[in-house]
Amino acid sequence: MKLWKRNAIAAAIVLFVCGAVYLNWSYSQDAEAGKNLGEAALVDSQSSSLLNRQDPSEGTQEDGAAQEGADSADETLGSYFSTARLNRQQARDNALSLLQEAASDEKADQTAIDEANAAIQTMADYTMTEAQIENLVTAKGYADCVAFLGEDSISVVVSSLENGMTDTDAARIGEIVMEQTGLSADQIKIIEAE
Repeated sequence: MKLWKRNAIAAAIVLFVCGAVYLNWSYSQDAEAGKNLGEAALVDSQSSSLLNRQDPSEGTQEDGAAQEGADSADETLGSYFSTARLNRQQARDNALSLLQEAASDEKADQTAIDEANAAIQTMADYTMTEAQIENLVTAKGYADCVAFLGEDSISVVVSSLENGMTDTDAARIGEIVMEQTGLSADQIKIIEAE
């Protein structure tokens, strides 16, 4: 009976963590909108890897009507970033509450408790790392940013830039991400929100 309960708790924990990872992945896929148009070379003397990044939209419009559309787009992007952060946090909160229940269950064996505590620590580390990346990227002058950290990859969505994302922008953001996560350039996807 104890073994069945322990396995049920472990299965529930795994299910909710997988659900949180799926939601995280799903939101990063929504941000990409199915586009992966190009790569930018990392401009760093210590590394010759490539960073995946999304190409900006073709061409720019300079007239007044385009500016009004841009203002509306800025509000939509701000809403996207707020919604993405909120959804990410809600998914993590749900998984965290289940993990905390499992860790505090008096009937659970030590292995299940240790697994739940390790998953809680991992989620906390991901949350801190994402926040640090978002703060550092915005400190470099980008209007907004949201990061989705997974086990072996990260997607960083950056608000659209006036002249589009350049190779220098991708390299700058990639360097921040590599310093904070220890991931290699090929594990980083940088997306310009449209």
